[in-house]
Amino acid sequence: MRVGTFVLAAQFPGQGPGEALHRAIRSTEVAEESGLDSVWLAEHHFVPYGVCPSAVTLAALLLGRTRRIRVGTAVSVLSTQHPVALGEQAALLHLTSGGRFTLGVGRGGPWVDLEVFGAGLEAYEKGFPESLELLLDWLGKPRVAGHGERYGFREVAVVPRADELLAEGGAECPGGPEVVIACTSPKTVKLAAEKGLPMLLGMHCGDQEKADMVALWRSTALAAGRSPESVHGAGHVSAGVAQIADGPEEAVETLVKAMPGWLRQGLEAHVTVDGRHRVMRDPVAYTELLCDLHPVGPPRLAADRLAATAERTGITRFALLVEGSGDLAATEENVARLGTEVIPLLT
Repeated sequence: MRVGTFVLAAQFPGQGPGEALHRAIRSTEVAEESGLDSVWLAEHHFVPYGVCPSAVTLAALLLGRTRRIRVGTAVSVLSTQHPVALGEQAALLHLTSGGRFTLGVGRGGPWVDLEVFGAGLEAYEKGFPESLELLLDWLGKPRVAGHGERYGFREVAVVPRADELLAEGGAECPGGPEVVIACTSPKTVKLAAEKGLPMLLGMHCGDQEKADMVALWRSTALAAGRSPESVHGAGHVSAGVAQIADGPEEAVETLVKAMPGWLRQGLEAHVTVDGRHRVMRDPVAYTELLCDLHPVGPPRLAADRLAATAERTGITRFALLVEGSGDLAATEENVARLGTEVIPLLT
């Protein structure tokens, strides 16, 4: 079982972005001190839901501040950035961190980001497969050319090469950074499976929905010629929420008091690029759903819920939102208890 944190750098009502980012940094430092496996960083634009606009930039800072823990993006949005530029950044972080960086990518949403960055709605609706293919080429080949509808350019050298990581003693280690794909639809699940890439599944999904997506991924990957060993060993990641307290009521109360205000403020700020109608979740009901689905409660309950999800879905990697209280000291304590009181119960 590999348990990590999911960091949104959430800006709660009455807070500024600096406070949210400081909490993100401190929670990562405490995660490493407490023995957690990883930290996963979200990126958002123009909304207080999350105030980190570049997950790879924050990842670079945190990789420099830590020595052991893995740092990943959850996710870097391919629709609004050039896959070659992202590939160069990923290679740089992979090589300079000793292989501790994971690149999570996703399609994003139909937000005004597409207008601001000049990508256009088509990049969101149709462009993800081309962007992903170009990104994977950049991370795995010595020279790359663009031959797609969106990206066309002459062949250029890949510098630095992501697959030239040096091990201790100077030996080269094959392979570039791990790439994970955020999946919310069968179409994206199948794309990830065909590429043999593990999935990141959202915290709004229950165990049965995640199990169904894993089953679809496995059948598609086998049909695409992936080996049974690689299919069985795929490191899918389950996103969730964790709040550790002495009793279940205390943990739920902490989140129900704080999260709805953040969710309401953050989700209402999203603006669609084309004015399409969208239905916002009820913040209180959504918070209560997350409390029911995920490790929210005392250490034993939290460990049992993680173990149950792993048994039902086959997923043994977790990215857990730990900042749901909105408070720095409470977040630090939550991360520490997750690492020192919950993880030992899973071994």
